[in-house]
Amino acid sequence: MTKQNGESSAVEDIKASSDGLRGTLRDEAADGGTHFSATNRQLLKFHGAYEQDDRDARRVRKDAGEEPAYSFMVRAKLPGGVLTGRQYQVFDALAGRYANGTLRVTTRQDFQMHGVLKGDLTRTIAAMNSALVTTLGACGDVVRNVVTCPAPVRDPVRDQVLGLAATLSAHLLPATRAYHEIWLDGERVTEDRAEHGADRLYGTRYLPRKFKIGFGYPEDNCCDVHSNDLGFLALRDGDTIEGFNVLAGGGLGATHNKPETYPRLASPLAFVRREDVCRVSEAVVAVHRDYGDRSNRKHARLKYVIDDHGLPWFRARVEELLGQSLAPARPVEVADIHDHLGWHDDGDGCRFYGVYVENGRIGDSSDIRLRTALREIVTRVRPEVGIRLTPQQNVLITGIADRHRELVARILGDHGVPDPAGVSPVRRWSMACPALPTCGLALAEAERALPGVLAALEHELARLGIPDAELTVRMTGCPNGCARPYTADLAFVGRSADRYTVYVGGTMLGTRLGVAYADLVRRDELVSAVRPLLERYQRERLPNERFGDFVYRVGVEPVRARATREAP
Repeated sequence: MTKQNGESSAVEDIKASSDGLRGTLRDEAADGGTHFSATNRQLLKFHGAYEQDDRDARRVRKDAGEEPAYSFMVRAKLPGGVLTGRQYQVFDALAGRYANGTLRVTTRQDFQMHGVLKGDLTRTIAAMNSALVTTLGACGDVVRNVVTCPAPVRDPVRDQVLGLAATLSAHLLPATRAYHEIWLDGERVTEDRAEHGADRLYGTRYLPRKFKIGFGYPEDNCCDVHSNDLGFLALRDGDTIEGFNVLAGGGLGATHNKPETYPRLASPLAFVRREDVCRVSEAVVAVHRDYGDRSNRKHARLKYVIDDHGLPWFRARVEELLGQSLAPARPVEVADIHDHLGWHDDGDGCRFYGVYVENGRIGDSSDIRLRTALREIVTRVRPEVGIRLTPQQNVLITGIADRHRELVARILGDHGVPDPAGVSPVRRWSMACPALPTCGLALAEAERALPGVLAALEHELARLGIPDAELTVRMTGCPNGCARPYTADLAFVGRSADRYTVYVGGTMLGTRLGVAYADLVRRDELVSAVRPLLERYQRERLPNERFGDFVYRVGVEPVRARATREAP
């Protein structure tokens, strides 16, 4: 039972009366309509799908007296972003058969498909499960996909962490059998692990909000471990895991004009051994369950529990559940990050190749036919080849034998897939959320707008003589932070139609938050708004100093004041 004061929100009531996430989803999924009721729309998220509509067509359809153009986004849960070649083939086929012809790599190493119609929803989810992939818990107020570095380098520690990520993901899945009843065999299960609708971990109301877990490394923080509700920073002892620094309270969601909401990086909590990861994770999740704010969903993430009560209080609650004290965190910091693009030796007689995927969208255009290229590679390069999704929204093609290297390179080249070595650093390290026209929360464009903004930024950097400057650039359609904008060197966060808040001063390492530099900036003025910063960076940067580090060193206020004085 929650210890948080206040009335429960309407969503809490829906969860509590859902009969273990069942509601009437099974009946509505088969009723032949185009969309779900408001109640079942909330429950649907726990099963891995969001109801959406085409916002580009919304006004025209409304004026014509027609209902919105409903469709569904279906998201798979892929711990560590790992797929076999066969599993990838299933996703590719489903994208063409039921979705809009594309697959999208998320920043949490999921695959999601857009444009699935209600009548195809059951077939889509069932087909994923036939490939041993679940959508349960990919969305909703539960533990989401567990992320970690997917690069298949020959490193026993990384292999162990990948395995642990999959184990932890399975350990924290909701126990209800509703998912199987609704989407798979259609039969009510009488012996349910979630007895009488009450899940052992999640209870009847599940968590106050979503919960994210990531595993990172001091030498490679490609998963942005500090932005997770719960993070594990792996510390090694040769070829084995000595243990993990536990980080708690990260989360990048916020709401404009509500200063009580804010992005936050996770705080060091403890050091734990490998064998204690599942128990500690469960205890942290339970504290969030019991003390999270169930009256205000904007204030319901773990970071607010910690800030409202204090880190010592939070640590004490976790220790109470564990029945033991926690060791203090070790003095270790993140030192590097890698995107794993291009050719790499996996140390086991094969190679892997990192493909740059613009904003994570795998599709075919007139210039770049990435979806066709990947399909051909997975089909022709057997049996070893696999696909892994990175937290930077890119794809790793794994298990490539030397005899297949030229074939893979030729297929990619023949289909116009760019060599990452020829992609500018500013584009290579960029990310955007989907935003319009599918996301119901988007206030402005992101995925469709970022390529043009990057082109203008590349032109500006070339004019300044620093075309190879390394900086992370991220764009989101709203302040919820799905593309992790607040840790970037430079970010554009949707504020209203075609206007953005500009953030600067984060770091590529993911260990520092940026600050607001300018507000309500038009999309076509974003690059000119940061031009004074870029010009000063070009003149005054230290050797090998990245843009965000420079801004942090000199301070945003002096730069903003100087830019104002020098404005014509």
